[in-house]
Amino acid sequence: MSTKQGDVGLLQDPVAQQLLQSKSLAHLAYNWHDGTPRVVPIGFYWNGQEIVMATATDAPKTKVLKNGAKVTVSIEHDASPPKILQIRGTVHTDTVEGLAPEYVANARRTMSEEDAQAFLTESARIYPRMTRIFIHPDWVGILDFETRLPSAVERAIERG
Repeated sequence: MSTKQGDVGLLQDPVAQQLLQSKSLAHLAYNWHDGTPRVVPIGFYWNGQEIVMATATDAPKTKVLKNGAKVTVSIEHDASPPKILQIRGTVHTDTVEGLAPEYVANARRTMSEEDAQAFLTESARIYPRMTRIFIHPDWVGILDFETRLPSAVERAIERG
C-alpha cells in the first residue's frame, strides 16, 4: 500500500473510485448546534474534486452545515469483504433555483431512466430551490478488508 490512510491521494485508488461511482447512499455525519452528533443517509455526486449533496433549502442540516463546517462522509459497499470509503472534509454551500444539476446526475446514475425521470419530475414539483453541500476532502481513508484493515485489527494481527 503506497498511499497512507489520511492522504487525499487515496481518492484515486480503484476502491475509492468504485465507491464514488456506486449506487450506494453516503452517510453524512455532522454536529448539531448543541454539539450532539447526527448521521443522515443522503445521495451524492462526485464531481472529481468534491462530493456534492443537494437537499431542500429548509432541511435541518442546512441550519448547521455552513461554509467552513467540518463533516465526515462514509460510503460503503455491503458485500464480503466490505469496502468503505471515509472522507473528512470542509463544507461550502450555495443555493440554486430548481433542481441542482448534481441531484439530477445522481438520480440518473442510481436509477433506471424511467424511475429517474419520474423521481425528477416529482422532485421538480416540490423543490423550487435546492441547497448544495460541497464537501472538499481533507482526509481520506479506505477499508477493504483485503489490503487495508482497521488499525486495531492490524495491531492484533501483528501481536498474533
